[in-house]
Amino acid sequence: MLDRPHDPGPAGPVPRPQPLGVLPLPLGYLLVPAGPGSDPARAELLAGRIPGSWPGAMRAHERAHAGDRDGALAALAADPDQGPVTRYNRFVLDPDGASPAALRAELGELGVLVDLVLFALGRTDLPPDDRGATGEIAALVLSARATHALGTDGPAAAVDLLDRAAESASPVSRPLAGLLAAASAGILREHGDRRCVPRFERALALLEDADGLGVGRAEVHLELAGALHEQADDRPDLLNAAVPHYHSALQLVRREDAPLTWAASHAGLATAYLTMPMVEASGQLRLGIAAQSLRAAMTVYTREDHPAEWASLQLNLANSLVYGPTAHREENLVDAVEIYEAVLQTRDRDTDPLGRARVLSNQGTVLAHLGAFDEAKARLYEARFLFEEHTDEASVRAVRGVLDEIARQVALARTAEHGNAPAPAPG
Repeated sequence: MLDRPHDPGPAGPVPRPQPLGVLPLPLGYLLVPAGPGSDPARAELLAGRIPGSWPGAMRAHERAHAGDRDGALAALAADPDQGPVTRYNRFVLDPDGASPAALRAELGELGVLVDLVLFALGRTDLPPDDRGATGEIAALVLSARATHALGTDGPAAAVDLLDRAAESASPVSRPLAGLLAAASAGILREHGDRRCVPRFERALALLEDADGLGVGRAEVHLELAGALHEQADDRPDLLNAAVPHYHSALQLVRREDAPLTWAASHAGLATAYLTMPMVEASGQLRLGIAAQSLRAAMTVYTREDHPAEWASLQLNLANSLVYGPTAHREENLVDAVEIYEAVLQTRDRDTDPLGRARVLSNQGTVLAHLGAFDEAKARLYEARFLFEEHTDEASVRAVRGVLDEIARQVALARTAEHGNAPAPAPG
């Protein structure tokens, strides 16, 4: 039984295209009603920008953008129209307050949006069908189908659906098309497909003027930087191409806006700088910047909340202290030893033997530089054993080289201490 009488026909004049899917939920699923002043605001939202002023008919949209759900619901309750568009917008904000079947019938050709909201909220497992849908609505439906296909038909099917979605969105909203292109690129990157790079680049071109999508654009820059970084094993020059995208991401977001995106951008930038070959004087400056970015990232990636990221950043920070420019060389080496010691607590011999061995090797090498030869040898012997146990011959040779150098330094010290006097006879 329906909750209230309704008109089974279309929901009156709803201006198209609608800025659906451009901004995050809930604003990104609210319909913009027809009314005085609504068209300029709708155009701004379609372009990925937040209106400079909100018309009275869009007070609920303004409050939703500000994160004030209760205020948005109050604005809708005060709307004198109370037609299907208002009821649909209230449903987006409070899906338990309406009958989906009645609302779907009231909205007519826009009724598919009810099913999209239910799917987006996880209240149904199946996305709606895109037959009969056009423009931005077709794009949203195809995007929902891609999400479903990813778990049922595989990444190729999902990418194909997202490509179709971007094509439907392109004539009506470049930012929506850009977000969909970025989504397909993300799937390709996750599966090691290098075709992701031109798709990310296309997405950024489509999002170029979307000033209201700072976080979304930053995430695409970060994804592209990461993809280039991953491919730098074969093409080291791609590291230089990745760095500007890390910088762009950091220019678009602040820590308080999107802490994980901000921290990941700092971490990626630092790793890129630490990986670049030290072939010119600017390399020393890069190491200094890398250390600053690592410390910034660790304000978000804490040991308690993000132990894996914390340990990785700590290792990179220790390495930057060892190799970076400084007037306090010995102090930096002591700090590095302490950092390695903290990381060792997260590298279990049984579950991560090679990870533990690498930390021990680094720590032993630094201890050797500090002249703490006995402590250095203890760390290096354990590292060598773990490398030998797991047949990492290159690392075994590197550790042996450090141990040989320690033995040479000890012998030289003894010679200097005793002059040329013969060593005392054993026993």
